[in-house]
Amino acid sequence: MDDNSLIGKVVHSKSGRDKNRCFIIVGIIDTNYVYISDGDLRKIEKPKKKKIKHLVFMDIVAEEIKDLLLSCKKVSNSKIVKFLQVEDKIEEV
Repeated sequence: MDDNSLIGKVVHSKSGRDKNRCFIIVGIIDTNYVYISDGDLRKIEKPKKKKIKHLVFMDIVAEEIKDLLLSCKKVSNSKIVKFLQVEDKIEEV
């Protein structure tokens, strides 16, 4: 899988103190680890390092956030929070 294809993907944590929370992948460390952020508890300025095997990948990609990250532009925490809130409401329906 191409490294850039993971950036912007929405994931659920399946272990740890952040279990069952939604995040967006904001960076890739290597084949085992990624950086994730939810804009709330884990801000974009200090993302969480997480093992890929502890994540469940959703079929959702935050295209706007992905484009900003890949073009090295600043992503606001509020953008991440708003995107995850909208996606959470869609999943509930």
